[in-house]
Amino acid sequence: MEKLKIAGGYPLKGTVRISGAKNSAVALIPATILADSPVTIEGLPDISDVQILKALLEEIGGKVEFANNEMTVDPSSMISMPLPNGKVKKLRASYYLMGAMLGRFNKAVIGLPGGCYLGPRPIDQHIKGFEALGAKVTNEQGAIYLRADELKGARIYLDVVSVGATINIMLAAVRAKGRTIIENAAKEPEIIDVATLLTNMGAKIKGAGTDVIRIDGVDRLHGCRHTIIPDRIEAGTYLILGAAVGEGILIDNVIPNHLESLIAKLREMGVQIESGDDQVFVAPAEKLKAVDIKTLVYPGFPTDLQQPFTSLLTKAEGTSVVTDTIYSARFKHIDELRRMNANIKVEGRSAIVNGPVRLQGAKVKASDLRAGAALVIAGLMAEGITEITGIEHIDRGYSHLVEKLNGLGATVWREDLSQEEKEQMENA
Repeated sequence: MEKLKIAGGYPLKGTVRISGAKNSAVALIPATILADSPVTIEGLPDISDVQILKALLEEIGGKVEFANNEMTVDPSSMISMPLPNGKVKKLRASYYLMGAMLGRFNKAVIGLPGGCYLGPRPIDQHIKGFEALGAKVTNEQGAIYLRADELKGARIYLDVVSVGATINIMLAAVRAKGRTIIENAAKEPEIIDVATLLTNMGAKIKGAGTDVIRIDGVDRLHGCRHTIIPDRIEAGTYLILGAAVGEGILIDNVIPNHLESLIAKLREMGVQIESGDDQVFVAPAEKLKAVDIKTLVYPGFPTDLQQPFTSLLTKAEGTSVVTDTIYSARFKHIDELRRMNANIKVEGRSAIVNGPVRLQGAKVKASDLRAGAALVIAGLMAEGITEITGIEHIDRGYSHLVEKLNGLGATVWREDLSQEEKEQMENA
């Protein structure tokens, strides 16, 4: 186990290249199960979630090669083996194995997923979709059992807009008999990315990226080659970082349209941003104004950037209100930021940030992936040394973080935890 140490107060400058999208990768890799010949995905991020999924595909008989950010999966010898425990528990997005295995084998046994705990994130909309397609779904001893004689297309209305449910139903429906219509579907770029892969494999999907997706089932899907989209959340994190401590940062391999809501808020704060075709430049920011943000489903402000943005707001002049309408428990970073001298209080679904304050280095703990990103940004802004434990959460979503930050002029390094620190972590 390791911790991350950051010597704060250094201005950052230069170019950073964004990796492939984590939120796409965790769905694209399970989607390969549906093919009958090898699928190659280019540009995957080198993160722990990808390694866990690779191991899970191998567990069910897949032949997987992963090198230089390119993964080739031969699914031809896969079997519908139950995955009730083990690696499934480490990964929230393991639920995509449900839709993919149901689509290919008409059955699946998957343990209830793990990953970051952000309050109740039920999979009831996923289950509703599977049942509409003809599956019987039961919860037995902490695992979800899915069984179907055959899958048949259906009209499915999602009660809440859910990226996970939209993708999972797509995965199951592409090989169902007849037409499936998903209404009130999520519109995230990652859904378009998954739909593009499935279409390249021979699926018939229309409307991905809108709130109504139509899928005509096919008998078989074949292998193909697919390039993943850039990670808009990683790009957004570096945009925020550039506004916080940058002296001119160029963010390369990005789709600016995917970041419109964030860029608009940064400009409202007084940050100068120039967008190109696949690059965004963040100019040094002299004075930041307080702004209010409210997280919404895409194309609104992303909940995944709420926590990093809150760190930036500690530098803004005035009072800002951050409201998270997606995940009520996504404020666990606030207590840690307070340890660093932030003036923030939580009221219900909102955090009230008063600034500007000068953050101080401290010992803090990342409770989840994006909280970890928030603490990294705070550490770069702070005076002195910041120590972050719980960095296994950060490793789930940020590829080569230390190398990328140090490439911009930061002083960031990893250290092994002492025995005493390990014991404290285990007893926490």
